[in-house]
Amino acid sequence: MESIGVLMPAPMSSYLEQELEKRFNLLKLWTVPQKPQFLKDHSSSIRAVVGNAGNGADAELIEKLPKLEIVASFSVGVDKVDLNKCREKGIRVTNTPDVLTDDVADLAIGLTLAVLRRLCECDRYVRSGQWKKGDYKLTTKFTGKTVGIIGLGRIGKAVAKRAEGFSCPIAYYSRTAKPELKYKYYPSVVELASNCDVLVVACPLTEETRHIVNREVIDALGPKGVLINIGRGPHVDEAELVSALVEGRLGGAGLDVYEKEPEVPEQLFGLENVVLLPHVGSGTVETRNVMADLVVENLEAHFLKKPLLTPVV
Repeated sequence: MESIGVLMPAPMSSYLEQELEKRFNLLKLWTVPQKPQFLKDHSSSIRAVVGNAGNGADAELIEKLPKLEIVASFSVGVDKVDLNKCREKGIRVTNTPDVLTDDVADLAIGLTLAVLRRLCECDRYVRSGQWKKGDYKLTTKFTGKTVGIIGLGRIGKAVAKRAEGFSCPIAYYSRTAKPELKYKYYPSVVELASNCDVLVVACPLTEETRHIVNREVIDALGPKGVLINIGRGPHVDEAELVSALVEGRLGGAGLDVYEKEPEVPEQLFGLENVVLLPHVGSGTVETRNVMADLVVENLEAHFLKKPLLTPVV
């Protein structure tokens, strides 16, 4: 398979690059100055694209690669892949579900604790020497708070399981109720936000879920509520979120994702009730290596004409 061209639009994982280079002709698009010409020169050999949460395969790229057969995403989300175009052209799409569930769910709980207990601000308080001048102010308890989850898929369920360990009542919103679960279901996000203390965004990004957290939802969550986003940035109307936090209409936020990554609204930088992470939900060595293995295994399966391990399209 050494002659098969695999295009990687942006750097993702050195381990993934090494594993791909062992098996394929890996083409690193970010390393070339003349990208349009490079794609034109290699269009007849590129049969696969490896994307991630930030760089996938849009319609423009797909049209430039007439021999493209598969897009293997180094992520769960495939919102950066034009799925309709792939279906139209018979291009297969895979992702990396399950293997990153634990890390993302762990991070959701970590963000919640960090916001409610002001962990980052406490750290700065010690480092700056202010503790010598007096104790840090009281913070907010997590145990027993009602946790609302938007999207009760793999990650949402894993967040719920962890929150139960803190004796938190669980409520959720999804497209349909899940009667097999004991959690409280709300038929709208506004109703969910009105009845929880912590609102966790854990659903896939689609046109229907874009800005699913809007001003109405934020106001329903209220000045004591906390928003945790470990889904995708566009799930939240970022301008409304910023104004709510600045004006005190929302109690706090823990964010791992943003609308225009890596751009983050500077108005958030000075707020102690906000914890900002650089999209590291699945960012552990162990998980990223397993994700890389799954990407490679899907590519190998495709080119050996075997069933895909985790097909999306």
